[in-house]
Amino acid sequence: MDQLEFLQIEFLENTIKSYIIFASIFLFGILFKSLVSSYLRKSIYKLVGDKSNPNGKSEFDELLKKPINYFLLIIIIFLSFNSLNFPQSWELANSDEIGIKMILDKGVSLLIILTVFLSLLRVVDYVGLRLKYKAEKTESKVDDQLVPFAVEIGKVLIVIFGVLIVLSNVFDVDVTALAAGLGVGGVAVALASKESLENLLGSFTIFFDKPFQVGDIISLGSITGVVEKVGFRSTRVRTFDKSVVTVPNKNLVNAELDNLGLRPARRVKFNIGLLYSTSVEQIKNIVDDIQKLIDEHPNTNQDGKVRFLEFGDSSLNVMVLYFTNGADWELMVDTQQEINFKIIEIVKKHGSDFAFPTRSIFFENDFKSKV
Repeated sequence: MDQLEFLQIEFLENTIKSYIIFASIFLFGILFKSLVSSYLRKSIYKLVGDKSNPNGKSEFDELLKKPINYFLLIIIIFLSFNSLNFPQSWELANSDEIGIKMILDKGVSLLIILTVFLSLLRVVDYVGLRLKYKAEKTESKVDDQLVPFAVEIGKVLIVIFGVLIVLSNVFDVDVTALAAGLGVGGVAVALASKESLENLLGSFTIFFDKPFQVGDIISLGSITGVVEKVGFRSTRVRTFDKSVVTVPNKNLVNAELDNLGLRPARRVKFNIGLLYSTSVEQIKNIVDDIQKLIDEHPNTNQDGKVRFLEFGDSSLNVMVLYFTNGADWELMVDTQQEINFKIIEIVKKHGSDFAFPTRSIFFENDFKSKV
């Protein structure tokens, strides 16, 4: 027993035994932290994981490894330091009074809650990746649009619940009384966040009314592009020059929106100008051949029209109008290029050419010869 008496030696009013317990908890905690973290991740993955996705486990570990490690580290530090006491000679205030003890207790509680809810947010992110992976395998675009929206709703609910837990457990706020107070000031809050509420209602209108879906090509004013994401406040549109335009949802609901993705066909219309030296027979042959070209092309329907319409300032104008099958923009421009090349060949074949702006000036001699 005498050999263990040194364990009762005090330093800063804590025995050597207390310091050994502190060091043991801290060292063993650090040594087994990775093992416990791996076990926790495996347990959570069994609940929410997707075994059909070969990359699911690595994606899950990447999302949850840091927040779980932070959580375990805070627990280890808390348990190890809990074996020590502050010296009474320091005359520190109790933990229920403002002082170092209260700051440390509240700080540890706050960090634990934050890491727990950060882990929950990461779990929601993983569930979103899992649902997105499944949605990509379906032909419907509704689930592609619904998944990011559902993920955002889940995150908002977790953040709200986390804030309430922090207010209740860390700052000792009566959540029930706070909710009643918010009910009284709800009108003021609603007025202050009028635009945010309009955008939120706009997002629900987009989901239920379905004027467009993710992947559709829409045109709104000067903006034309592919819908990438519909969120709470706004919708992201990728334009054809690869820039991303963020449009408030209330604008999408209130403005006139053209969903190009719902078109059964895309229209192409332009005029070609022939030389004035082109004969009537040549014009007829050119018109007939171009009409036959667009009628027989595999990417156009039978609604095309080719007509000699007008006498221009410097050309004989022939209208070319046709529709490409489907709403695919790339199909339209590829088809238009093919037809344009063929039109050049047709015009050349019939001995004519394309006119360019010209102006002829005739000088008339008004001087009369004198007798």
